[in-house]
Amino acid sequence: MTTNKEISKTYSPSETEDKWYKYWIANRLFHSTPDEREPFTILIPPPNVTGVLHMGHMLNNTIQDVLIRKARMEGKNACWVPGTDHASIATEAKVVQMLREQGIKKSDLSREDFLKHAWEWKEKYGGIILKQLEKLGASCDWERTRFTMEPKLSEAVIDVFIDLFNKGLIYRELRMVNWDPQGKTALSDEEVIYKDVNSKLYYIKYFFTDNTISENDLDHIVIATTRPETILADTAICVNPNDERFKNLVGKKVYVPFIKRAIPIIADEYVDITFGTGCLKVTPAHDKNDYELGKKYQLPVIDILNEEGFLNDKAEDARYIGNDRFAVRKQIVIDLEESGHIAKIEEYKNQVGTSERTGAVIEPRLTLQWWVDMKKFLAKNPQVLDAVMDDEIKFHPANMKNTYRHWIENIKDWCISRQLWWGQRIPAWYIADGSFVVAKTEAEAIAIFAQQNKTINSEELRQDEDVLDTWFSSWLWPISVFDGFDQTNQNDIKYYYPTNDLVTAPEIMFFWVARMIMAGYEWMGEKPFSNVYYTGIVRDKQRRKMSKSLGNSPDPLDLIAKHGADGVRMGMLLCSPAGNDILFDESLVEQGRNFTNKIWNAYRLISGLEIKSDETIDAAIIRTNEYASHWLRGRIDKALSEIHLLYKEYKLSEVLMSIYKLIWDDFCSWYLEMIKPVYGQPLNESTYQQTISFFDELMRLLHPFMPFISEEIWHSIKERKAGESICVASYPFSQNQAGEKLDKVLLCISKIRELRNSKGLSPKETFAIAIKTNDKQSYEPYGLILSKLANVSAITYTEIAPEGTILIPVDTDEVFAYLTIQLDAEAEKEKITKEIDYLEGFAKSVDAKLSNEKFVANAKAELVEKEKQKKADALMKIEVLKRSLESL
Repeated sequence: MTTNKEISKTYSPSETEDKWYKYWIANRLFHSTPDEREPFTILIPPPNVTGVLHMGHMLNNTIQDVLIRKARMEGKNACWVPGTDHASIATEAKVVQMLREQGIKKSDLSREDFLKHAWEWKEKYGGIILKQLEKLGASCDWERTRFTMEPKLSEAVIDVFIDLFNKGLIYRELRMVNWDPQGKTALSDEEVIYKDVNSKLYYIKYFFTDNTISENDLDHIVIATTRPETILADTAICVNPNDERFKNLVGKKVYVPFIKRAIPIIADEYVDITFGTGCLKVTPAHDKNDYELGKKYQLPVIDILNEEGFLNDKAEDARYIGNDRFAVRKQIVIDLEESGHIAKIEEYKNQVGTSERTGAVIEPRLTLQWWVDMKKFLAKNPQVLDAVMDDEIKFHPANMKNTYRHWIENIKDWCISRQLWWGQRIPAWYIADGSFVVAKTEAEAIAIFAQQNKTINSEELRQDEDVLDTWFSSWLWPISVFDGFDQTNQNDIKYYYPTNDLVTAPEIMFFWVARMIMAGYEWMGEKPFSNVYYTGIVRDKQRRKMSKSLGNSPDPLDLIAKHGADGVRMGMLLCSPAGNDILFDESLVEQGRNFTNKIWNAYRLISGLEIKSDETIDAAIIRTNEYASHWLRGRIDKALSEIHLLYKEYKLSEVLMSIYKLIWDDFCSWYLEMIKPVYGQPLNESTYQQTISFFDELMRLLHPFMPFISEEIWHSIKERKAGESICVASYPFSQNQAGEKLDKVLLCISKIRELRNSKGLSPKETFAIAIKTNDKQSYEPYGLILSKLANVSAITYTEIAPEGTILIPVDTDEVFAYLTIQLDAEAEKEKITKEIDYLEGFAKSVDAKLSNEKFVANAKAELVEKEKQKKADALMKIEVLKRSLESL
């Protein structure tokens, strides 16, 4: 038998990836339907339809793909559901911008016409990110792709709103909200990103309305503010009743600068005596805390900003009306200085809330909104907290549970209405007197009004203009993607729910993860998933978050084109332990590409060998190859046991590193070198078949991480039937065999190679060795391997140290090399002495740690044992080196 296949010299990722992805799709290898197998379900965190692939998506989706591919190979009915989120604020902003470029204002369009443009935009651009995921190798069930605003999912959102309203868990109320002046909509607290900014603290004089003189002989009181433009909405000055400086001023009045509106000085313990001057200006319309003070003391509420952040007529001063809030800030400071109202200005660092979607600075604004009563919701569903704290739903890493608990225990009501057109419209119907009903359709609304003895026709009805928060649809994702609210067909929801793993970013724990858990218990009566894997933030080497604005984020598709999808996947996962930030370095991706080349070259080596029957090959060579195979089998089994445990703990980067070492070191660097025949000689057939079997197994082990190269090799090393794929080949399992005896020989080979390198000897230079050991059987059967890989001409066994040799410590044994060069004895002594000094220092440091009672008492037993072993190893090496020193 002869192989000598024609194999291309270099591996081409682009050709391979395109070929196999088309093959997988054509054979529907990612598609899932309910059957008798155990289901394994992952739902993609639906990216915004406005999105394009970035490094965070790359990491998140690679992890999902690893988990789903492994489950598929384990024989489970693997179902990875893809989809996109309609992203109300971001998408509406994109459509408004597109229309503006065409010379069309949103305000000039009807709602229906605007939504027509929005749907056209979605159909044209909304699927870009999903197509990009195919380049990554994502094995999603594309036939199950969902969209949060498709009819069935939208209907589910409306049904849930009505259900919660009827249960008394949704209410409508005039409250202070986070207002996005650019998006012109309310936001929930979780959608506000707080940023540290360098601001200024303005000290402003408010003059008394009468002839009052304060204790410091001033005719005014001074307040400090970072927002001087809001003074035009002030309705009081507040001091702390315990502040002796201002007790005599409570009840007095001052003028608001410029507009001469008289406002009272009130007292409340809310005021921080140490901030600014200890006096607080109260602006109920433009600060949440001021609003609460205003309600407490029945102060007027003067809203001087419109929905876009421009000052309106209520500002009273014509100089500022119609101008942007930040332009007014600059101008009013100038005017205040000119009029003598500025006491001083200081540099000040503070936090400013910005919109998570548009980046605009948030304004607190008093508006009528719809809310979910979250405390009442949680009281009804205590499992929302208990399930996570009791590990019914496991977080990876587990310390994320503390963050989750803090948020749940301090939860605030959820503002779910948004002042937009793109989204599910709130099913509330109003009539002229301001009363309303909540109903799914106009006809149902008329019927409910009729039950209230109100005869209404459709022309008198007005549906709420607002849409629901995007998260109000995505919190139903684990249920709605399987049409769980559709009572006519429950097959999918009964089979796939609850799902298995969720892979997501920690920053949406509250937006999404917690709310999905809430929805699961409220409408399904059980958890939505069993495990939540939190990825870290992808950062550059300077620890900056990767972003387009910083210009520090590579284009994922460019990386794939340059290094191949497998290389990128490997590079991302090598540096991504769960929950920890990822310090991305393109050199890791290069390492991934190098790994694909290493695998390809190993395949070329095997494929290029001449194979002959065992009967024609020397028996000693066959026996040696059997030893090598036995050893590799043991290494694989040991790795499989470790990998199994690491998978259970979701330590995917460690799984990958274990596989990497197994293939690069054990298979390529050791095993193939052991069995590779002398140049021009054939390999025996049984060893070849065993090698192909190993290669097959290793590719199956690697497949979840590097699907393309593994499929290419798997198909190349053996004839496969049409439609066969490594995607559904069985995942390797340990065969519980051992081959550890060879490990000592391999250590000996490494030590001999190190000796050659340290002495500047050519790898081709042959020398003899003598081995002093109590376990001759650890070496003797593997003499051919030792001779071949260490280039040793002769091996003898001895009980004493031969003269004229150099000592090589190998574990507890001593190997003596007969060198053909004259050693510089003094240089050798100096080198060995330095190594002894180092090891003695190391042993002393370990001894100090073990002498520390606190360390021994608090450390895990295995850690203490590990330190003891370190000390023992160091002392043993010192003894060997001292004997080596004596022999010189």
